[in-house]
Amino acid sequence: MLSKEPEIEVTPVAGALGAEISGIDLSHDLDDNTVAQIRQALLEYLVIFFRDQDITPEQHLAFAERFGTPVAYPLVKGLEGFPEIIPVLKLEHETVNFGGLWHSDTTYKECPPLGSILLARELPPYGGDTLFANMYKAYEGLSDGMKEVLSGLKAINSSENPVAKSTRQARLDDSGKMPAETVLEAIHPVVRTHPETGRKALFINPGHTVRFEGMTEAESTPILDFLYQEQIKPEYTCRFVWRPGSIAFWDNRSSQHNPINDYHGYKRLLHRITLEGDRPF
Repeated sequence: MLSKEPEIEVTPVAGALGAEISGIDLSHDLDDNTVAQIRQALLEYLVIFFRDQDITPEQHLAFAERFGTPVAYPLVKGLEGFPEIIPVLKLEHETVNFGGLWHSDTTYKECPPLGSILLARELPPYGGDTLFANMYKAYEGLSDGMKEVLSGLKAINSSENPVAKSTRQARLDDSGKMPAETVLEAIHPVVRTHPETGRKALFINPGHTVRFEGMTEAESTPILDFLYQEQIKPEYTCRFVWRPGSIAFWDNRSSQHNPINDYHGYKRLLHRITLEGDRPF
């Protein structure tokens, strides 16, 4: 008689979102029951964390494939032999960190990612934590009047947002994969409905959103700036302290993240796999 697979242990790390999962070794193949438990934890907590995972790029990719289809990052080359794995890198002499602002990943694509799986490889002796924020709560905390204003509204998201572009410029210079003049742009609802939970989430971000459809940037900016501040209220966030072998797996459809740039003079290297998503509605 086959023994039942043990339940994984899920420990919340904050009131708003985030949970650490223990009792699992990701270097091994996962059974369907374990995958289902992890997926449920992701949907419930929006970002899940694993510790002390000594895995190869092959194993990193195999784990990701249990939850979706890995897709290559459109702007920067991946690892040799693993185009779906991109290095999230800041070198000792650099002062700007890759993606160093609040954002959802690549919302300038027609189908933004389901989520991303980030694995720590080399870390500074201190700093480099990542903040996460709950976009369900950001939407639910708005007044009924603001919800009415946003209902049916769409936003333009662009890879040319200058704030975000500056955070990836070093990697575009040394490993970019598109001509410098390439602009990726997509229009998405400001409030999206999560395809699995059915919950509404605020789906704009300062990294990629540039204006509302049918409005100028000047008209859009006051409302966007207000919403950006709502999205990152402390009570909507959690903070993850990295260690070598740590993994963060976030739901890009309902959360945002912000890697803190407080470790000048040290190298920080993580490997990221992004999973194919669907068109927001």
